Amino acid sequence: MIAPGWMGVDFGTTNSAVAVIDASGAPQLVTFPSGAGRRPTFPSVLYFERRSPSVAGSAAIERYLASETKGRFIQSLKAYLGDRTFEGTAIGTRHYTLEKLIALIAKHMSDQLGFSSWPAPRRIILGRPVHFSNPPDAELDAFAAGRLLTAIGLAGFEEIVFEYEPIAAAYAYEARLERDELILIGDFGGGTSDFTIISVGPGVRARGRRASDIIGTDGVPIAGDAFDKRIIRNLIAPRLGMGGEYLSPPHKFLPVPSWPYERLERWHYLSFLKTPQTLEMLERIKRTASTPERLEAFLLLIKLELGYQLHEAVQRTKFELSAGMESAFAFQSGPVAIRKTVTRADFERWIAEELQTMAACVDRLMSASGLAFGEIDRVFLTGGSSFVPAVRQIFVDRFGAEKVTGGEELTSVATGLALRAREEWPG
Repeated sequence: MIAPGWMGVDFGTTNSAVAVIDASGAPQLVTFPSGAGRRPTFPSVLYFERRSPSVAGSAAIERYLASETKGRFIQSLKAYLGDRTFEGTAIGTRHYTLEKLIALIAKHMSDQLGFSSWPAPRRIILGRPVHFSNPPDAELDAFAAGRLLTAIGLAGFEEIVFEYEPIAAAYAYEARLERDELILIGDFGGGTSDFTIISVGPGVRARGRRASDIIGTDGVPIAGDAFDKRIIRNLIAPRLGMGGEYLSPPHKFLPVPSWPYERLERWHYLSFLKTPQTLEMLERIKRTASTPERLEAFLLLIKLELGYQLHEAVQRTKFELSAGMESAFAFQSGPVAIRKTVTRADFERWIAEELQTMAACVDRLMSASGLAFGEIDRVFLTGGSSFVPAVRQIFVDRFGAEKVTGGEELTSVATGLALRAREEWPG
């Protein structure tokens, strides 16, 4: 039985999760329906078909994959929150603001919570990253947080309190402790990596939490999506025409424009390439291109909106490289079949800059805290990119393998947010 009143919502770039407190006072993840059975996460995606209401989550993916005539598939909306240039998009004859699109996902998710005997809670603890921008910008962070607050409010939640995602993960980790610890939390989402040093444990709960228990927080808007970008740039884009040339009359050879491939690298931008102007430009370039079949494959990728399939192929490779030393990447678009063995060494070389940025953020946080690395009792890693061995190695190098742990990598933030809600509203 679930007790009404306490709920945490982790709205993620790729997946979202919701947890509530049950009648015994324990956190419980909400599960959502899918074609493969109920699952603990809700894909943060939207799908629009002509003359049909929008759908979200697993239903959106299933409807999109089953449709012969593709509608509009939209994903990774959280990644746009800190982008002042992106206000919204036209879908059919209607214009949707970014806030309205996120609200639609949240409303669909809320409608699937399964609270049949009583209304869903109208007050929630909502997770947010420490920083939405790189380098950190307080004004931009406030702007992005305001957009997220507006969006979730549009979904029908009336009282919304923010909590940093890594602090929420600390609440989840704390539930397993029998003694107090000083811990560093690393939360790796689709769009951000966030870090917090915090004191947790039964003694902290018993005496009551203090602001001084949080020693420091920091973060960077770099995580799983940035890793995807490197795979696409190094493995996929060159086989779709990037780096090629085309003949510009009368006798001048020019490089194929790079900006469409920059959109491709952020695969959630792919649907925004499907404009008459962009398609006409690529069709014109294809006619005199040095590798026309590659431009044709790129055009088909855009026209058929194969962004989700591309994303799945990239995710599969990342997963396989986390578990093993190589992966057989496979993706096909029209005349071009991309099949290549990728090694873990290749992948780590491609993401070296992102790894360095993450490591620098951890070092900056430790320096600001005034603590020595040896004073940290435990490092708890959560989020999808925490599975990447090179990410984990950042913490092993600094704190030692024996101190690095994890668990419930995709849902610990939601669990912690629900525990935080019980603390915020104890009555």
